[in-house]
Amino acid sequence: MKVSIIGASGYTGGELLRLLVQHPEVEIKYIFSRKNEGKYVHEIHPFLKNILNIKFASFNNIESAFNSDIIFSCVPHGVSMNIIPSLIESGVKIIDLSADFRLKSVEEYKAWYNIDHKNPELLNEFIYGIPEINKEKISSASLVSNPGCIAIASILALYPFAKRRKISDLIFIDAKVGSSGSGRSIKLSSIFSERFGSIRAYKAAMHRHTPEIEEQLRMYSGVNLNVSLSAHSVNNVRGILVTSYVNYYDDVSNIWSYFREDYGSEKFVRIIRNPRGIYKLPDPKFLIGSNFVDIGFELDNRNKKTIIISALDNLVKGAAGNAIQCMNLMFGLKETEGLLFPPIYPV
Repeated sequence: MKVSIIGASGYTGGELLRLLVQHPEVEIKYIFSRKNEGKYVHEIHPFLKNILNIKFASFNNIESAFNSDIIFSCVPHGVSMNIIPSLIESGVKIIDLSADFRLKSVEEYKAWYNIDHKNPELLNEFIYGIPEINKEKISSASLVSNPGCIAIASILALYPFAKRRKISDLIFIDAKVGSSGSGRSIKLSSIFSERFGSIRAYKAAMHRHTPEIEEQLRMYSGVNLNVSLSAHSVNNVRGILVTSYVNYYDDVSNIWSYFREDYGSEKFVRIIRNPRGIYKLPDPKFLIGSNFVDIGFELDNRNKKTIIISALDNLVKGAAGNAIQCMNLMFGLKETEGLLFPPIYPV
């Protein structure tokens, strides 16, 4: 397959290149960058030296990507909606990694992203890309919207409960995110001396992944639920740990059965709950560089609640790896193609 990437100079674009360059069914055709056109890829992504010898192309020549089989769009929110229509007209398959096509509601998009959507007629054309939940729809899709990193970790953790309507109308979610989750752009809050050693609540309320989580869980539960999401930056480069609190209480064996029924045949979902182990519940440390998501749970016997913990690498299962998993389904390939490698440890 001929693959092109628009916006390939950021962390997500670089991660796509790292994974695609070793995919046995992929030829990387074009990579585009506004700021780095004409530069060799290894000048921006040094880890690709002697692995990929290609230059960044100009956005002015984006039509050259039209003869690709699939295009990954990694441009910022609000930019993608301006580029996507011309790509669709070319007939190429598209996976968009921005938030521009994740939500079905124009009103919700404006409320959370503070801009008017320029192509609202396309919102219902994109399939929300969680393979473990939307496998059949993704397999027949030409347009896929890749989830946000906190959103996919939260939705996969809560889906078994939403599906069975064993979920409350208000869910509290606490997310801890590594620094790469804020992207590669330079901000005062993200420079080393400001970030290092900190544990910071950077979005204690109204995080933009909230409506994704609500929309998907409402779809599967039929319950008009709301999510209160707080996000914290932690002293890691990669990784997300999400803790969700649900007003549902049951026997441990029953909850185990929910996860086994829904994810027992899913290669990239691992259920982690070992009361006697050193590492009792999911920890992103053991997921770095991989496309796995680990999910575990604990019961709060005193307050009759279930606490679900999920962890993943925000750049792989939270972004590029999941997008490639969707690509594999869209082209009828084995879902694990180019992705079935273990995490890096120790890190």
